[in-house]
Amino acid sequence: MKRKAVRPSFVFVLAVSILSGCSGNSAPGTSTSTNTGATGTSAQEKPTEISIFTEFSTSEPPAADNPVTKEFEKRTNTKLNITWASPNGWEEKQNVLLASGDMPDLMKIKDMKQTQAITMIKQGAFWDLGPYLKDYENLSAYPQEIMDRVKVDGKQYILPSVRPLHGSSFFNIRQDWLDNLGLKMPRTMDEFYAAAKAFVEQDPDKNGQADTYGYNGKDWGKVIGIFNHSNGKWKEVDGKLVDTDLEPGTREGLLYLNKMYTEKIIPEDFAVMKTTDFENMAKAGKAGVQMDTTEGVFRSTEGARKLDPKADFVAMTYLESAAGKMVHTGSGFAGLYLIPKKVPEEKMKKILALMDYGASEEGFELACYGLEGVHFTVADGFKTATEQAVKESVSQSSFGKIFTRYDQYLWAYRVGMPKDMFERNKNIVDERANYGISDVSIGLLSETDLLMGPDFNKKIEDMKIKVIMGKEPIESWDALVETLKADANYMKIIEEFNQAYQDRKNAAS
Repeated sequence: MKRKAVRPSFVFVLAVSILSGCSGNSAPGTSTSTNTGATGTSAQEKPTEISIFTEFSTSEPPAADNPVTKEFEKRTNTKLNITWASPNGWEEKQNVLLASGDMPDLMKIKDMKQTQAITMIKQGAFWDLGPYLKDYENLSAYPQEIMDRVKVDGKQYILPSVRPLHGSSFFNIRQDWLDNLGLKMPRTMDEFYAAAKAFVEQDPDKNGQADTYGYNGKDWGKVIGIFNHSNGKWKEVDGKLVDTDLEPGTREGLLYLNKMYTEKIIPEDFAVMKTTDFENMAKAGKAGVQMDTTEGVFRSTEGARKLDPKADFVAMTYLESAAGKMVHTGSGFAGLYLIPKKVPEEKMKKILALMDYGASEEGFELACYGLEGVHFTVADGFKTATEQAVKESVSQSSFGKIFTRYDQYLWAYRVGMPKDMFERNKNIVDERANYGISDVSIGLLSETDLLMGPDFNKKIEDMKIKVIMGKEPIESWDALVETLKADANYMKIIEEFNQAYQDRKNAAS
């Protein structure tokens, strides 16, 4: 299927600051806090040079001379050298940097499952930030629940890029296609399948062509999670952690996905598609279901509306299998920052001061919206982005990936989203709290898993894909499960995760 790249819209209507996760509760166009931590330096003091590795999900990364970068430098007395990695390659690039040892002053990794980084933390390669964070007002205001999730051996080496717990990535469905076909919002996995199949077979966009997929296939593992009533590999049963890869729900989920693949509900090449491929398919009006955050999917809605003004991806509240109703709850972060120990202590403090300013209302507003009169204007209680904002990639999907502030509705609102859609998303975020299932394994470590987990996981994921694509029968999966159950090292991983889980529960009691 041919996929066309879609340029982002130049027309954005931004809600007032009270509506925006990036600007807190202040009036638009006004200063929202005093500069903290990073400011107040002598005018004669030489700017601190800070190198940063991070990601972006705008169409292009901000240029080195971006006005927002320059303004951050001015307000924090720094000189920033930011390396931006695309969503298709940033995890690979982070691995190369970690392996080389030639890391920037501020290094972003994807998650707590980055075994190379965790191993390096344990070896003393990064600063323990815990003793210092109390001196930074905005960073120390991050929710303790989230900060505790990213501790390693009880210490705060990691600074999370904080995000809300509800509104994270889950299924988003074309409401206009449901309406066109007279279908209701799916609530069960059977209804979800029926809707996705109808999107393939019943011409949901009414263009007279058989050119649509039901589900683009992104994050297909979350389908399996619904059958297990789990958020990821682990779930708690009777006070203990259970590896869902050994559970019947995974088998059921694989059969479900295989049926989707066989009936061409998901793309033939889903297993090798890149992040941008999935999104471009949705933008091009070729997929009825997309996986993204509640606000992030608005990029796909905007793109699809260039072809069909009625296009409307709606975030689903939950889905139900025999195991129960659920939606995946967020981890509380979207990436993690580390400061290498090679950075001198005084410079490390200035990096924390920079991040502390970015976590202030003023700093986060600058990161997300840029400069008034350049990147946005204010009229009648609304901020309206200029073409310059789009041209210069000023967004929560660029600078907002570095500088972040906790807001429970951050994943309900995105630049350009109309107020009625934001209100709808707020209700969805609130309702998801009733069905949310969290990843109970976040922050738990197993020494055996650090050494052998990647190999086990590759074998497991490879077999899952082969079964989904029909290259291996379900009996091959059954055989792998029995092999894992008989493997002493694999059983040791389960034992060590359970011990870590009990240790955490005991420490909290």
